Amino acid sequence: MTSSAPAKPAVTKAVIPAAGLGTRFLPATKAQPKEMLPIVDKPAIQFVVEEAVRAGIDDILIITGRGKRSLEDHFDRNFELEYYLESRGKIHELDEIQALAEMADIHYVRQGEPLGLGHAVSVARKHVGDNPFAVLLGDDIMDRRSVVLPGMIETYQQYGRSVVALQEFPLEQMSSYGCVKPERVTDQLVRVLDIVEKPSPNEAPSNLAVMGRYVFTPEIFDALEQVKPGVGGEIQLTDAIALLLGEQTVYGYTFSEGRYDIGNKLDYLRATVEIAIDRDDLGPEFRAFLVKLMKDRDLA
Repeated sequence: MTSSAPAKPAVTKAVIPAAGLGTRFLPATKAQPKEMLPIVDKPAIQFVVEEAVRAGIDDILIITGRGKRSLEDHFDRNFELEYYLESRGKIHELDEIQALAEMADIHYVRQGEPLGLGHAVSVARKHVGDNPFAVLLGDDIMDRRSVVLPGMIETYQQYGRSVVALQEFPLEQMSSYGCVKPERVTDQLVRVLDIVEKPSPNEAPSNLAVMGRYVFTPEIFDALEQVKPGVGGEIQLTDAIALLLGEQTVYGYTFSEGRYDIGNKLDYLRATVEIAIDRDDLGPEFRAFLVKLMKDRDLA
Protein backbone atom coordinates (compact mmCIF):
# COMPACT_ATOMS: atom_id res chain seq x y z
CA MET A 1 0.00 0.00 0.00
CA THR A 2 1.52 3.32 -1.08
CA SER A 3 1.12 6.44 1.03
CA SER A 4 0.04 9.68 -0.64
CA ALA A 5 2.16 12.82 -0.43
CA PRO A 6 1.19 15.13 2.41
CA ALA A 7 -1.19 17.88 1.37
CA LYS A 8 0.42 21.27 0.89
CA PRO A 9 -0.99 24.04 3.09
CA ALA A 10 -3.42 26.29 1.27
CA VAL A 11 -2.41 29.84 0.39
CA THR A 12 -4.79 31.88 2.54
CA LYS A 13 -2.49 34.74 3.56
CA ALA A 14 -1.36 37.74 1.52
CA VAL A 15 1.07 40.57 2.14
CA ILE A 16 0.50 43.90 0.38
CA PRO A 17 3.51 46.26 0.60
CA ALA A 18 2.11 49.80 0.53
CA ALA A 19 4.75 51.87 2.31
CA GLY A 20 6.36 53.57 -0.70
CA LEU A 21 6.44 57.35 -1.02
CA GLY A 22 4.84 57.48 -4.48
CA THR A 23 7.36 59.96 -5.89
CA ARG A 24 6.44 59.08 -9.49
CA PHE A 25 3.01 60.66 -8.96
CA LEU A 26 3.90 63.89 -7.18
CA PRO A 27 2.33 66.29 -6.37
CA ALA A 28 -0.84 64.15 -6.12
CA THR A 29 0.85 61.84 -3.61
CA LYS A 30 2.32 64.56 -1.40
CA ALA A 31 -0.57 64.30 1.07
CA GLN A 32 -2.24 61.01 0.12
CA PRO A 33 -0.91 57.49 -0.49
CA LYS A 34 -0.46 56.48 -4.11
CA GLU A 35 -2.47 53.35 -3.29
CA MET A 36 -5.48 55.58 -2.57
CA LEU A 37 -5.50 57.19 -6.02
CA PRO A 38 -8.98 56.47 -7.42
CA ILE A 39 -9.69 54.42 -10.52
CA VAL A 40 -13.07 55.96 -11.35
CA ASP A 41 -14.63 55.67 -7.85
CA LYS A 42 -12.50 52.99 -6.19
CA PRO A 43 -8.96 53.39 -4.80
CA ALA A 44 -6.21 51.26 -6.32
CA ILE A 45 -5.59 49.34 -3.07
CA GLN A 46 -9.18 48.08 -3.08
CA PHE A 47 -8.66 46.45 -6.48
CA VAL A 48 -5.65 44.62 -5.02
CA VAL A 49 -7.52 43.41 -1.93
CA GLU A 50 -10.49 42.26 -4.02
CA GLU A 51 -8.13 40.32 -6.30
CA ALA A 52 -6.66 38.50 -3.30
CA VAL A 53 -10.13 37.67 -1.96
CA ARG A 54 -11.27 36.31 -5.35
CA ALA A 55 -8.25 33.96 -5.25
CA GLY A 56 -9.41 32.49 -1.92
CA ILE A 57 -7.25 34.59 0.43
CA ASP A 58 -8.95 35.75 3.62
CA ASP A 59 -6.03 36.98 5.79
CA ILE A 60 -4.30 40.11 4.49
CA LEU A 61 -1.43 42.10 5.99
CA ILE A 62 -0.87 45.57 4.55
CA ILE A 63 2.61 47.02 5.12
CA THR A 64 2.18 50.75 5.63
CA GLY A 65 4.33 53.73 6.51
CA ARG A 66 4.10 57.30 7.67
CA GLY A 67 1.15 59.15 6.15
CA LYS A 68 -0.74 55.99 5.19
CA ARG A 69 -3.50 56.10 7.81
CA SER A 70 -6.16 56.58 5.12
CA LEU A 71 -5.52 52.99 3.98
CA GLU A 72 -6.66 51.72 7.37
CA ASP A 73 -9.61 54.09 7.46
CA HIS A 74 -10.77 52.92 4.04
CA PHE A 75 -11.20 49.30 5.14
CA ASP A 76 -12.58 50.17 8.58
CA ARG A 77 -16.18 50.76 9.62
CA ASN A 78 -17.50 54.34 9.55
CA PHE A 79 -20.62 54.34 11.66
CA GLU A 80 -21.43 58.01 11.12
CA LEU A 81 -21.36 57.59 7.35
CA GLU A 82 -23.32 54.33 7.57
CA TYR A 83 -26.00 56.02 9.69
CA TYR A 84 -26.20 58.88 7.19
CA LEU A 85 -26.58 56.56 4.21
CA GLU A 86 -29.19 54.40 5.95
CA SER A 87 -31.22 57.40 7.05
CA ARG A 88 -31.21 58.73 3.46
CA GLY A 89 -32.24 55.37 1.99
CA LYS A 90 -28.94 54.94 0.13
CA ILE A 91 -28.89 51.19 0.68
CA HIS A 92 -26.67 50.30 -2.27
CA GLU A 93 -23.95 52.68 -1.10
CA LEU A 94 -24.38 51.43 2.48
CA ASP A 95 -23.91 47.82 1.40
CA GLU A 96 -20.77 48.76 -0.55
CA ILE A 97 -18.97 50.45 2.32
CA GLN A 98 -19.99 47.81 4.87
CA ALA A 99 -18.61 45.10 2.56
CA LEU A 100 -15.17 46.77 2.68
CA ALA A 101 -14.78 45.86 6.35
CA GLU A 102 -16.09 42.33 5.89
CA MET A 103 -14.31 41.05 2.76
CA ALA A 104 -11.29 39.70 4.68
CA ASP A 105 -9.36 39.89 7.94
CA ILE A 106 -7.12 42.88 7.22
CA HIS A 107 -4.16 43.70 9.46
CA TYR A 108 -1.55 46.45 9.35
CA VAL A 109 2.07 46.86 10.34
CA ARG A 110 4.39 49.80 9.68
CA GLN A 111 7.68 49.54 7.88
CA GLY A 112 9.79 51.76 10.12
CA GLU A 113 12.16 52.92 7.38
CA PRO A 114 11.84 52.89 3.56
CA LEU A 115 14.50 50.20 3.10
CA GLY A 116 13.08 48.54 0.00
CA LEU A 117 10.56 45.91 -1.05
CA GLY A 118 12.56 43.05 0.44
CA HIS A 119 12.60 44.73 3.82
CA ALA A 120 8.86 45.43 3.60
CA VAL A 121 8.15 41.74 2.99
CA SER A 122 10.50 40.71 5.82
CA VAL A 123 8.47 42.57 8.44
CA ALA A 124 5.56 40.21 7.69
CA ARG A 125 7.41 37.19 9.10
CA LYS A 126 5.70 37.10 12.50
CA HIS A 127 2.28 37.39 10.90
CA VAL A 128 2.89 34.81 8.17
CA GLY A 129 4.76 32.26 10.29
CA ASP A 130 5.53 28.98 8.52
CA ASN A 131 2.75 29.35 5.96
CA PRO A 132 2.96 29.93 2.22
CA PHE A 133 1.74 33.39 1.27
CA ALA A 134 1.12 35.70 -1.65
CA VAL A 135 2.65 39.13 -2.15
CA LEU A 136 0.68 41.69 -4.16
CA LEU A 137 2.22 45.10 -4.76
CA GLY A 138 -0.15 47.86 -3.70
CA ASP A 139 0.25 49.97 -6.83
CA ASP A 140 -0.09 47.11 -9.35
CA ILE A 141 -3.67 46.24 -10.18
CA MET A 142 -5.06 43.50 -12.39
CA ASP A 143 -8.15 43.43 -14.54
CA ARG A 144 -10.85 41.59 -12.58
CA ARG A 145 -10.89 38.90 -15.29
CA SER A 146 -7.21 38.15 -14.67
CA VAL A 147 -6.36 34.61 -13.62
CA VAL A 148 -2.71 35.32 -12.82
CA LEU A 149 -2.92 34.97 -9.03
CA PRO A 150 -5.18 31.88 -9.05
CA GLY A 151 -2.82 30.34 -11.62
CA MET A 152 0.20 31.05 -9.43
CA ILE A 153 -1.51 29.54 -6.39
CA GLU A 154 -2.42 26.46 -8.42
CA THR A 155 1.23 26.18 -9.50
CA TYR A 156 2.32 26.33 -5.85
CA GLN A 157 -0.20 23.63 -4.95
CA GLN A 158 1.19 21.42 -7.73
CA TYR A 159 4.91 21.88 -7.08
CA GLY A 160 5.12 23.21 -3.51
CA ARG A 161 7.55 25.93 -4.57
CA SER A 162 7.62 29.72 -4.87
CA VAL A 163 6.18 31.34 -8.00
CA VAL A 164 6.77 34.80 -9.50
CA ALA A 165 4.66 36.53 -12.15
CA LEU A 166 6.47 37.34 -15.40
CA GLN A 167 5.63 39.49 -18.40
CA GLU A 168 7.53 40.13 -21.62
CA PHE A 169 9.02 43.62 -22.05
CA PRO A 170 11.40 45.14 -24.59
CA LEU A 171 15.02 44.66 -23.52
CA GLU A 172 15.57 48.43 -23.36
CA GLN A 173 13.02 48.58 -20.51
CA MET A 174 14.61 45.83 -18.42
CA SER A 175 16.62 48.33 -16.35
CA SER A 176 13.35 49.15 -14.56
CA TYR A 177 12.53 45.58 -13.49
CA GLY A 178 13.82 42.34 -12.08
CA CYS A 179 14.62 39.96 -14.92
CA VAL A 180 14.87 36.14 -15.04
CA LYS A 181 16.77 33.52 -16.98
CA PRO A 182 14.03 31.01 -17.83
CA GLU A 183 13.77 27.34 -18.68
CA ARG A 184 10.46 26.51 -20.33
CA VAL A 185 8.24 23.98 -18.49
CA THR A 186 4.86 24.56 -20.17
CA ASP A 187 3.43 27.26 -22.44
CA GLN A 188 2.72 29.43 -19.40
CA LEU A 189 5.24 28.18 -16.86
CA VAL A 190 9.04 28.48 -16.68
CA ARG A 191 11.64 27.38 -14.20
CA VAL A 192 13.70 30.34 -12.99
CA LEU A 193 17.40 29.59 -13.43
CA ASP A 194 18.65 33.03 -12.41
CA ILE A 195 17.22 36.43 -11.50
CA VAL A 196 18.81 39.88 -11.50
CA GLU A 197 17.59 43.30 -10.44
CA LYS A 198 17.35 46.06 -13.05
CA PRO A 199 19.95 44.81 -15.54
CA SER A 200 21.16 46.90 -18.46
CA PRO A 201 19.73 45.81 -21.84
CA ASN A 202 22.93 44.00 -22.84
CA GLU A 203 23.09 42.16 -19.49
CA ALA A 204 19.44 41.09 -19.30
CA PRO A 205 19.18 37.26 -19.34
CA SER A 206 15.81 37.40 -21.17
CA ASN A 207 12.90 39.70 -21.95
CA LEU A 208 10.83 38.31 -19.04
CA ALA A 209 10.37 40.88 -16.28
CA VAL A 210 9.13 40.19 -12.76
CA MET A 211 5.76 41.82 -12.13
CA GLY A 212 4.02 42.66 -8.86
CA ARG A 213 2.65 39.22 -7.91
CA TYR A 214 4.47 36.48 -5.97
CA VAL A 215 3.61 33.30 -4.10
CA PHE A 216 6.31 32.36 -1.60
CA THR A 217 7.20 29.44 0.59
CA PRO A 218 8.19 30.63 4.09
CA GLU A 219 11.88 29.98 3.32
CA ILE A 220 11.95 33.37 1.60
CA PHE A 221 12.26 34.95 5.06
CA ASP A 222 15.54 33.13 5.73
CA ALA A 223 16.83 34.39 2.40
CA LEU A 224 15.77 37.95 3.22
CA GLU A 225 17.75 37.81 6.47
CA GLN A 226 20.91 37.14 4.45
CA VAL A 227 20.42 39.86 1.85
CA LYS A 228 22.69 42.89 1.95
CA PRO A 229 21.58 46.28 0.62
CA GLY A 230 21.71 46.22 -3.17
CA VAL A 231 20.57 48.51 -5.97
CA GLY A 232 19.63 51.89 -4.51
CA GLY A 233 20.91 50.92 -1.06
CA GLU A 234 17.73 48.93 -0.45
CA ILE A 235 16.98 45.34 0.56
CA GLN A 236 15.93 43.90 -2.79
CA LEU A 237 13.34 41.12 -2.93
CA THR A 238 14.98 40.02 -6.17
CA ASP A 239 18.25 39.33 -4.32
CA ALA A 240 16.40 37.16 -1.80
CA ILE A 241 14.78 35.18 -4.62
CA ALA A 242 18.25 34.65 -6.11
CA LEU A 243 19.41 33.20 -2.77
CA LEU A 244 16.29 31.03 -2.56
CA LEU A 245 17.18 29.56 -5.95
CA GLY A 246 20.23 27.99 -4.30
CA GLU A 247 17.96 26.04 -1.96
CA GLN A 248 14.88 25.20 -3.99
CA THR A 249 13.26 25.59 -7.39
CA VAL A 250 11.38 28.82 -8.15
CA TYR A 251 8.84 28.95 -10.97
CA GLY A 252 7.72 31.80 -13.18
CA TYR A 253 4.10 32.19 -14.27
CA THR A 254 3.94 34.14 -17.54
CA PHE A 255 1.08 36.36 -18.66
CA SER A 256 0.61 39.04 -21.31
CA GLU A 257 -2.17 41.46 -20.38
CA GLY A 258 -4.50 42.80 -17.71
CA ARG A 259 -1.93 44.58 -15.50
CA TYR A 260 -1.81 48.28 -14.69
CA ASP A 261 1.06 50.05 -12.94
CA ILE A 262 -0.77 52.78 -11.05
CA GLY A 263 2.49 54.55 -10.29
CA ASN A 264 2.92 55.18 -14.01
CA LYS A 265 0.86 58.13 -15.27
CA LEU A 266 0.10 56.63 -18.68
CA ASP A 267 -0.89 53.28 -17.16
CA TYR A 268 -3.04 55.09 -14.62
CA LEU A 269 -4.95 56.82 -17.40
CA ARG A 270 -5.21 53.56 -19.35
CA ALA A 271 -6.62 51.77 -16.28
CA THR A 272 -9.17 54.52 -15.71
CA VAL A 273 -10.40 54.42 -19.31
CA GLU A 274 -10.42 50.63 -19.76
CA ILE A 275 -12.08 49.92 -16.42
CA ALA A 276 -14.67 52.66 -16.98
CA ILE A 277 -15.72 51.44 -20.42
CA ASP A 278 -16.21 47.92 -19.05
CA ARG A 279 -18.69 49.09 -16.40
CA ASP A 280 -22.38 48.57 -17.05
CA ASP A 281 -23.32 51.88 -15.44
CA LEU A 282 -20.71 54.02 -17.21
CA GLY A 283 -19.48 52.07 -20.20
CA PRO A 284 -22.08 52.85 -22.93
CA GLU A 285 -22.09 56.64 -22.34
CA PHE A 286 -18.35 56.84 -21.77
CA ARG A 287 -17.57 54.88 -24.95
CA ALA A 288 -19.86 57.22 -26.91
CA PHE A 289 -18.08 60.21 -25.38
CA LEU A 290 -14.67 58.85 -26.35
CA VAL A 291 -15.79 58.19 -29.93
CA LYS A 292 -17.16 61.73 -30.21
CA LEU A 293 -14.01 63.19 -28.65
CA MET A 294 -11.79 61.39 -31.14
CA LYS A 295 -13.96 62.54 -34.02
CA ASP A 296 -14.24 66.16 -32.83
CA ARG A 297 -10.49 66.44 -32.39
CA ASP A 298 -9.78 64.56 -35.59
CA LEU A 299 -7.80 61.89 -33.71
CA ALA A 300 -9.44 58.80 -35.16
